[in-house]
Amino acid sequence: MDEAILTSPAFAYFILAVVIWTIPWKAVALWKAARNKDLVWFIIILLFNTLAILEIIYIFIIQKKKSDKS
Repeated sequence: MDEAILTSPAFAYFILAVVIWTIPWKAVALWKAARNKDLVWFIIILLFNTLAILEIIYIFIIQKKKSDKS
């Protein structure tokens, strides 16, 4: 990768935007997984960074299915 791209301000803003997008989703998904005692999901969400895709899937699909059953 070109070193100029990695040191450009645009790249820094992109990384900052990704971090700002990911952290709240990860926090909510981890909180919901912990409250639901979903240890496997908690570990997966904690270890893998998927730009919040996995977190959104857990919050809106997996967690909803479990709450509908109970």
